[in-house]
Amino acid sequence: MNFIYINQNILDNLFYILVSILIYYILLDHGKRLSQYGKTLITACMSIPIILCMKFPIYIDEYCVHDLRQIPFIIGTLYGGWPVGAALLVIILTFRFAFYGFNLLTLTVYIVIFIITALFSSKFKNFNRKNKLNSSILLILFLGILTSFISIVMSDYFRITEAYVFYFIILPPFIIVLALYIIEILKDAIIIRTQMVRLEKMEVVSQLAASISHEVRNPLTVVKGFVQLLKAPDLTQEVREQYIQHVVRELNSAESIISEYLAFAKPALEKVENILINREIGYVIEMIKPLANMNLVTISNQLAPGITRGNIQHFKQCFLNLIKNGIEAMPNGGELNIVSYVNNFDIIIEISDNGVGMNKEQINRFGEPYYSSKEKGTGLGSMVAVKTIQTMNGTLHLTSALNKGTTISITLPVYQEDHSGK
Repeated sequence: MNFIYINQNILDNLFYILVSILIYYILLDHGKRLSQYGKTLITACMSIPIILCMKFPIYIDEYCVHDLRQIPFIIGTLYGGWPVGAALLVIILTFRFAFYGFNLLTLTVYIVIFIITALFSSKFKNFNRKNKLNSSILLILFLGILTSFISIVMSDYFRITEAYVFYFIILPPFIIVLALYIIEILKDAIIIRTQMVRLEKMEVVSQLAASISHEVRNPLTVVKGFVQLLKAPDLTQEVREQYIQHVVRELNSAESIISEYLAFAKPALEKVENILINREIGYVIEMIKPLANMNLVTISNQLAPGITRGNIQHFKQCFLNLIKNGIEAMPNGGELNIVSYVNNFDIIIEISDNGVGMNKEQINRFGEPYYSSKEKGTGLGSMVAVKTIQTMNGTLHLTSALNKGTTISITLPVYQEDHSGK
C-alpha cells in the first residue's frame, strides 16, 4: 500500500465527529429548552463534522480523495429518522457540489445511503446497545460494498485499490462502533442521573409525607374531639361557636400543611421570577418542622427581607435539601439556626447546626453526585442544591468541625428593580 498520499486528516475527521457528538449531549443535558428541538439540534451538530470532513479530506492516492462524512450522516439519520436524514442529505450534497462541483455518481450514492439508512432507523431505535452496535457494523459494511458496486457500474474511471478498501470498507465500521458506543454511554449517563435526581426528590417527599401525616393527625384529633363535644344537647350558642372556631382553626392548620406539601411535590416550571428570601425560606421551615419535631430538632430563624431572582420551586428544593441535611446531622436532637441578612449587593443566608460535623474530605466533596456522608444517602440532594445556587449566580461556602457542627453560608445577588423608566 502506498502511503505517500495519506495525511493526518483521518484523525482530524475522527476528531470532528467525536467532538460534535459531545457538544450535542452537552447542549442536550444543560440546555433544557433545547431538548424540545432534538431533531434540529442533532441536524446542526452532525452537519458540522460533515462539512469539516469534506473540507479536510483524506488523500488516499493521486486518483482518490476520501473522507468520513458518511459517518455523521448515517448517525444523524439513525437517531433522528428520515427528517434529520433528509436535512443532512441536502447539506452534504450542497457543500459537496460547492467544494468539488456537481457529480451524478455522488448524488446517486448518497440518495441510496439515505433511503436505506432511513428505512432501517425505525428498527434501530428499538434495539438495545449491543444490537445497535452489531447492526451498525452490518449496515455500514453493506452500504460500503453497495456504493462501491454502484460506483463501478456508473464510472469508467473508478478504481478499487487496497487503500480504498481499507479507508472506505474496513475503517468505517470501527469508527461508527466507537461513535455509537460513546453516544449510548452518554445517553445512559443522562438518563441515570435524571432518574437518580428524581429518586432523591421522591425520598425527600416520602419522608415529608411520613412526618406531615403525623403532624396532620394532631389537628384532626382536636377536630374530632370538638365535633364530639358539639353533640352535647345543653351547649349554649356562645360555647358552640367557640368550639366551631377551634374546629375551623385546626382544619386551616391541616390544610396549610397539606398545601405546602403538594406545592413542593408537584413538578417545577422552568421560569425565573422574584424570590422573597424571608417568605420562601419561612415556607420551607414550616414545611419541614414536622420532620424536625420527629427528630427532636428545634429550628430558630432570623430572616431579613431581601429579593433575588430564580425559580421559586428550585429555590425551595435547594433549601429543603440543605435544612434536611442539617436535621439529619443531629441524630440525637439539637438546634438548627437559620439567619439571613443583606450585605451591600448580596444576600447572605447561613444554616448552622450543632450535629456530627464533617471532616476535610467530606467538606471538599460536598455537592459531588453519588457521594454522601450518610449511610443511605446518594449525595444528589447536595448536588441539586449546589447547582441551583450556581444557576442563581450565587456561591456556597461550608465550614465544619467534627462533633461540633456545620455552618453553610450561601451568598445570592440582590435583585434591584430598575425604576428609571417610570
